[in-house]
Amino acid sequence: MKVVIIVKLIIIVILGQTLFFKFTGASESIYIFEKLGAEPYGRIASGIVELIASIAILIPRTALLGAFLAFGTMLGAIASHLFVLGIDVQNDGGTLFALALVTASASLFLIYHERNKIPDLLKFKV
Repeated sequence: MKVVIIVKLIIIVILGQTLFFKFTGASESIYIFEKLGAEPYGRIASGIVELIASIAILIPRTALLGAFLAFGTMLGAIASHLFVLGIDVQNDGGTLFALALVTASASLFLIYHERNKIPDLLKFKV
């Protein structure tokens, strides 16, 4: 159980850090989303999704949904690095790419841990 808490904290800390840069309009974030052709709307939208994912991961009932959101967002980040941005963005030594990989891996771990709740996500209550 302690491992799950640590994994959740890893995801939340990394997403929280990137949220700060996205929402404050840090030059590196602006550069990335300009290069992707999605500045400012893509930057703000991805920040909102990451914020929702972070909050959802904190709540036991929605942790699985948060993990899926975080994983999907990180897949987009990884693809952006591989196909558009490159691994090293503005001489960061690949730090952003590595953080995306860590977050994606941690999200996958959390999805696996919460896999028994997947059928509940598919149920619609009226």
